[in-house]
Formats: sequence, structure tokens, C-alpha cells
Amino acid sequence: MHNIKTIFGFGWVYLRRYWFRLTAGVLLGALFGLTNASFIWATKTLIERFSQKDGTALVMPSKPASQKASAAWTSRVRKGVNEFMDPWLPRANRAFDWRQGVGALFFLAMLSAVRGSTNYLSSYCIGWVSERMIRDMRMDVLKKLSSLSLDFFTRATTGDLLTRINGDTAQLLRCLKMGAADLVKESISLVSILAVLFWVNAKLTLFGMIFVPFCLFPLLVLAKKARKASKAGLGSEVMLTSQLVELLTSIRIIKAFNLEKERLDRYQEISKHMISQGMRNLKAKELVTPLIEVISMLGLGVVIIFIFKTQTSVGDFVGFLTGMLLFFVPIKKLASVHILFEQATPGVQRLINILNVQPTVKEPVQPKPLKHFRTVIRFENVTFAYEDHPVIRTLNLTIPYGAKIGLAGPSGGGKSTLVNLLFRFYDPTQGAIKIDGVDLRDATFQDLRQLMALVSQEVVIFDQSVAENIACGKPGATDEEIQAAARAAYAHDFIMQLPKKYNTRLGERGVKLSGGQRQRISIARAFIRNAPILVFDEATGSLDSEAEAEVQRAIDHISQNRTVISVAHRLSTLATTHQIIVLAEGRIIEQGPFEELLHTGGMFASMARKQGIFRKAS
Repeated sequence: MHNIKTIFGFGWVYLRRYWFRLTAGVLLGALFGLTNASFIWATKTLIERFSQKDGTALVMPSKPASQKASAAWTSRVRKGVNEFMDPWLPRANRAFDWRQGVGALFFLAMLSAVRGSTNYLSSYCIGWVSERMIRDMRMDVLKKLSSLSLDFFTRATTGDLLTRINGDTAQLLRCLKMGAADLVKESISLVSILAVLFWVNAKLTLFGMIFVPFCLFPLLVLAKKARKASKAGLGSEVMLTSQLVELLTSIRIIKAFNLEKERLDRYQEISKHMISQGMRNLKAKELVTPLIEVISMLGLGVVIIFIFKTQTSVGDFVGFLTGMLLFFVPIKKLASVHILFEQATPGVQRLINILNVQPTVKEPVQPKPLKHFRTVIRFENVTFAYEDHPVIRTLNLTIPYGAKIGLAGPSGGGKSTLVNLLFRFYDPTQGAIKIDGVDLRDATFQDLRQLMALVSQEVVIFDQSVAENIACGKPGATDEEIQAAARAAYAHDFIMQLPKKYNTRLGERGVKLSGGQRQRISIARAFIRNAPILVFDEATGSLDSEAEAEVQRAIDHISQNRTVISVAHRLSTLATTHQIIVLAEGRIIEQGPFEELLHTGGMFASMARKQGIFRKAS
């Protein structure tokens, strides 16, 4: 019951959006439950009509006086129903007419039609709501993930995030579609059947209920096993998804090092563990029904002995027997529903956890406007650490409008971290970064990032057309603007050679393009943004010399009349910058123009010599 409360408590914010269909599904489910109970009355009524006209039982004597007295409160209801139905149903020793023929033909068929249609409509309505609820939930999880800071993604694995979005929500969908409808329908069925059984024979019903608790014991034990197996299975699913992502995204290296067998063996090993947990889940679910059936039939056998001992009438005997057989059907289904909810609970808890995560970098409550960049960017005593590892230490830096700044230094010196702080992917541990005197923490993400465009070494190409990829820099850009940006990035010529030119779909990760071509698409995306601040983070780091020359030409072109910050390991790409900042261990150890730093003979000159760059003779 606690797990059902948890799931519906979590899902209510989504379910209530579709209250009309949900209410219809519940009401139709309730009607289905009531029609289930009507079959007990129908069976009892038909059997009694085989009796003599005066109602004397053919096999067993009628109820004793004490039992008749206990059922006196139902006599008027029975009389009214019997008077209405009597002309339409055949009775022993009575002439058969057309109305009895129609009644005999359609009596059970109509009950079945009502039962079947309410069952279908209830399942349809609840399924309709469940599908939309899961869609909304997946969108909320994606919105939450997109709002979280970069530090969250450095801790999380792709497999875990994919499992939360797809696996956990799919399990919840299965639980709701298969379980929620049955929870309503079978609960009402159980109550209505029990009520009719008391109406038929209260003493027999009370005696029969003694065996219900014996059915619940195996359910509780197996439900606990199912929850544990489902939780362990989720862990295996996360690992399996991570392995799959790793295998597919690293296929080039895997093939180069002949790692196919090692990767597949690892995947198979995790699959075995997942299968084991899946079978534990299956056993827990499938054992419920046979155990309840055996216990219920043993109880029914004792009830039959009791019936014969108490000389119950034929009508009550058949009606009660039908009712008891029907009574254990919803019990079995509700037991399966309970297992479904137990299996879905670990995934729901994971969804609750992810939706409760708060970003470490937050939008300001009362933001200051930052619509333009006109004067200066300042880093004032900026310190930053990843957890306990300091990366930037008390850094002060001024970048005037229109300056072209290069960032150089050894790996791990803090260059990319400085870029991340400027984009406010992280906030400084101490100090402040200001644009035109506005602390970045006081500006909205929208205002801040619309002033900047990023071209990174890790080029992101979406599985869309060339035009759509370029337009990501400026949603709603016209075809003329897209082509102008492509020309500025020296990408127009190769785009026109593609099968569908600007409408060519580039495939996942832009696999249809070369590295240099992908980078120029990325530069066109930055150009169309028309941002006053351009940031190049190792933009040519992974390219060969020919592609580097092409991309560098594009970079030089779009850098005109803009403030530029370039991070580079290839120091030759910084030759045209106004100022180079050399970072090591999070501190500025050198700064100055390119030629000046070569003459100084410090760390920059040492790095340049290793790359074959020497100072010009004076």
C-alpha cells in the first residue's frame, strides 16, 4: 500500500492535468466491477427458475428459518427485481413465449456486453492518461537535466541518465497501464462481489473469508523479493546502457585495438547479471497466481463441505459457488498489481531523486539587465576549485572591448576552466567576474550567453540539415543569413557540393563531414549569432595542418570587430592576438604580446621551442 501511495503521490501532479479522462476511467472501472458481481445474481436467478413454481429446491431443502430472518432486509429488493425480470426469463412449468425467448437469448449477453465495454473503455481512458503522463514526466526530467550545472554531468554517467529517462519511465508506464486500471476495476469487483455474497448467504460468506488472509502471506513475501530484484536489475540496466553507449561511440578505437571481443564479453557478463535479476522478478510475479489459486481452492473445498453440512438450497449453492470462484479472480489480479507497483517503485524513487536535484549555478532572483557589451570584462580575485582540487587561484584579469586575448599554458593550468567560468557553467568559489561592471551572478543566463559564442574542440553537429545546424546560433535565421554565415566561415563551397546542399542531413555527430568541415559549420553557427564576444577553446586542436589553415582563416575572418578569447595548445594560432595570458596551476605567470613572450625566455618561449617556434632575429 505504501508503494502505491508513493507512485500515485508522485504522479498526481501529472494525472490531474487529464482529470476528465481519469475520472471517466475510474467510473467505468467501478461499473465494470459492479457488472462482475451481477453474474452471481444472474447465475442464482437462472438456477432458481429451474425449481418448481412454488420455489421448492430440486435437490436440497430451502433455507432454514433463522437464515431467512437474517436476509429479511433484502426481501423487498429481491421482490422488485424478480417481478421486473419474471416475464422475460423462462421458468419451469410455465408456457414459453416470445418474451422469454428474447430474455433467455440476451440476458447473459447483455451483461457480458456491459462488462466488456466498460472494461475496454476504462482501460482505454486510463491508458490514454498514462501515456500522456509519462510523456510529460519525460519532458520534465529532460528540462531538469538541461537546467542542472556542469558539475552534475561530471558525476553522472550517460547510462544512468538514459535509464532514468527511458527505462524508469517505461517501467512506470507499464505499471500504470497494466496496474492502475486493474487496481480500480478489481477493487470494485472485490467489494461488489463480497456484497452480493453477503446478500446471497451471510453465514457462508463469513466462513469463506477465513481463508483470505492465507492468500496474502505469499503475496507479501514475493512482493518484497520483487522489489529487491527490481532494484538490483536497475543497477545492471544502468551498467548495460553505459557499456552500450561506450561501445557505439568508441567503435573506431575498439576496432583499431582489436577490442571487439573484450567489449562484447564485458557486455555479456553484465547481461547475465541482468537476466538473473529479471528471472527473480519473473518468478516473484508468476508464483503469486498459482499459490493463491491453490490456497483459494483448498478454502473453497472446506466451504463446499460446510454447504452440504448446512443443507443450503440449490440456488444459493450455485450462486455462492459462482461468487467464490469470481471472488478470487480480483484477488489474483490485485496481487499481480501489487507486484507491478513493487517493481516500479525503485525507478519512481530514482525519478523523484533526479527531479529534486538543484543546480549549483542558479538564475538570480532579481536579475540585472545585461543586454550589451561595451567596455570591459574583469576577473577580480577569482578562485575556483573542483570539489577540493583548486584550479584557479586569486586570478585578476582585464579584457577590454575589442581585445584579442590568447590563453596558453600546460594542461591542467586552468585555461578551459576560465572559459567555463566566463560562460557561467560554474560560479567562482571566491571573487567575481564582471562584464561592464555587472557581476555575472546578477545576470540571467539568457542575457549573459547571448553576448557570447563558443567554438570548441569538441564540435557538436546535430542530426539535422546543414541550414538547421548553422541556425542553432540564431533560431529563426533567414536563408540569406545562413548562407552569409557559411561564406564568412569559408563553408559555402563545400556545402554546395553536398547532395542536397544546405538541406543535406548531416547524420549523427556529423559523420558525413570531415573534421575541418565540421569545425567550419561550428564557426558559421558562431558567426550567425553575431555575438560581441567570441571564445575559441582549442578550435583547431584536433585538425591536421591543412584543415587547421582553413579553419584559422575562417576564425580570423569572423574575429574582426569582436572581442576574442582563444585557448590554444598550438601556440602559432595565437600569433595575431593582442595579448597572451600564460596560466600554470591556476595563476597568471606571464602575459604580453606573442613576440615579446618569445624574447622573454619564460614558460611560453620554452613551450614554443618544443613546437618548433623560435623568436625572430632582431
